[in-house]
Order: sequence, then structure tokens, then C-alpha cells
Amino acid sequence: MRFDERFVARITLDPRHDTGRYPFTLPAVRELAGGDGIELDERVTFLVGDNGTGKSTIIEAIAVASGFNAEGGSTSFRFATRASESSLADYITVQRGLRRPRSGYFLRAESFYNVATEIERLDAASPEPLLPAYGGVSFHERSHGESFLDLVMHRFRPHGLYILDEPEAALSVRGCLALVARIIELADERSQFIIATHSPILLSVPGAKILQFDEDGRVEEVAYDDAEPVNLTRRFLSNPERYLRYVLED
Repeated sequence: MRFDERFVARITLDPRHDTGRYPFTLPAVRELAGGDGIELDERVTFLVGDNGTGKSTIIEAIAVASGFNAEGGSTSFRFATRASESSLADYITVQRGLRRPRSGYFLRAESFYNVATEIERLDAASPEPLLPAYGGVSFHERSHGESFLDLVMHRFRPHGLYILDEPEAALSVRGCLALVARIIELADERSQFIIATHSPILLSVPGAKILQFDEDGRVEEVAYDDAEPVNLTRRFLSNPERYLRYVLED
């Protein structure tokens, strides 16, 4: 049998846990409860789909069930600004591979400000400076995109588990390309990435597994060219006037 290189191999959800309330009302969560689960790639897995399908809720649940703080950070972060996470992490089963990560981080765009504030607090309270591990400058003194890239470049290390929720939210096109290069570099050094994204640039990571959620929550593995963010972006760029006219008329 092949040695399982994955830190997180599969997630499943027992349908008997369904409460009939959020988050079980989300299409992707309903589909997860009714199926065989989601199998993840040993290097890079992308979750794509329209807003509201539930992919970010699933990403959050994987992170929390893997020991990360719900608002983001490493497994040692235990702060809470406002408890808004769903209860899904209490019900999913995370099947792990034979390896254990040496490092890890949960990065979510919507609460990164809170993580930056916590890093400043820990740095001030620690006898040893903490900021050098994050690039040496407080994230609050950098732009949002610069902070994201500082984190990825300085804090992400080989043999790590990295769970990212829409990291492109803060990044320019060049920033996205820099993130792609770093993901490839770390994946080659036996790291595993699980990423929810709308970015056709991030989806270009060679060999990545792309799992697409439709509006009913059904999950299908698709090729890069068939991924909705890629397809829609290409069609828009080929004829933006047509799409703008459609949006305005609608």
C-alpha cells in the first residue's frame, strides 16, 4: 500500500448529525452529509463555487477540527474576538494520513485584522520578539496584501498544513502570482494546502485538485479550464461589453 503523504486525507459528515439548522442548511454541507465525503490531494486542493454554497464554512470546519483557531493563526492561537464560527467542526470527521505536520496556519481574509492584533499583543508580552518570524514589521504597518505575503513568505514553512480561505481578497494580480509561486515551492517541500478561492490565477497551481461546488452543493472534480472562475473570467475578458450590458439590463 502506498504511504499516505497527506496530513488531511478526507472529511466526512454523518447524516445523523443533521440538526436541520445552519450550517446543515447550506447546500455543500447537505451534500457532504449525504455523500462519501471529500477526498483531499496530498499537495494542493482548491474548493470553488459561488457565494453561499458553503465552501468557506467547510474550510473553517476543517481548520477548527484540525486544531486551528476559528479566527485564524497557528494551532497555538487561542484568542476570540467574536465567536461567529459554525458548529460544523463538532460534527465532521477528519481522516488523517500517516504524517503529522511540523508547521501549520489557518489564514482567512475576513478576520486577518484580528490575527494581526493578536500577533502584536503576543510580541509585546513575549520575552523574545515574535515579529521577526512574520517579516519583522507589524502587519498593521503594512498594506493588507503586503501583510498576507509577509505571512506566507516568512511564517509558512516546509512540511506544513496550510488552510486558506479566499487569500486573493487582499492581493493584486502580482500578489496572486507570488502566492502561486510560494504554494508550489512549499508543496514541493511536502506541505499540504487546502484553499477556498474565486481566483483563476491561484487555480493555476500545476497538478492541483479542483473541487467545484454547484448551487445545489454537489461537488465535482474539474480541470482548470472547466473551473467556473476560469471559464467566466475568460468569457468576460473576451467580450466585457456584452457582460456589462447583460448586468445593466438585468
